[in-house]
Amino acid sequence: MDPITIVENDLLLDHQLCFGLSVASRSVIAAYKPVLAALQLTHPQYLVMLALWEKAPRRLKDLSEVLLLESATLSPLFKRLEVLGYISRTKDNTDERALAIDLTPEGAALRQQALRVPGTMMARLGLDREGALALHQSMMALIDAATHADSGELIA
Repeated sequence: MDPITIVENDLLLDHQLCFGLSVASRSVIAAYKPVLAALQLTHPQYLVMLALWEKAPRRLKDLSEVLLLESATLSPLFKRLEVLGYISRTKDNTDERALAIDLTPEGAALRQQALRVPGTMMARLGLDREGALALHQSMMALIDAATHADSGELIA
């Protein structure tokens, strides 16, 4: 094949990494929706709860860093989770300027129901544990590469 044609094919929509990732992300999150509805959680709320089930209490700043989300994005999620009775927000004991997010007994108990989510999602997406792990590792490597990418200048 002519090299110019190969390069021109790089601009086809179906060849765009960003397009595939965008559609995959929306599709996978949509597949989570009915599964998480049983827990009364949206996908972003589920991510917050996963972080808290790993370690609680956590400072707002810590959650922001772990979830790669701005604190302004997290605040509405916390409010809704608090209304659901899953978390509490208090001033941090060691720093009054910091906000501590903790699980309530109901939020901690929700973890037991959530244990079924990963297996359910692997089945819905046709993945086994090894395939899901390999896909996750690839995505994490891609996130790391994108985070450390150059300024975005076009290559000559």
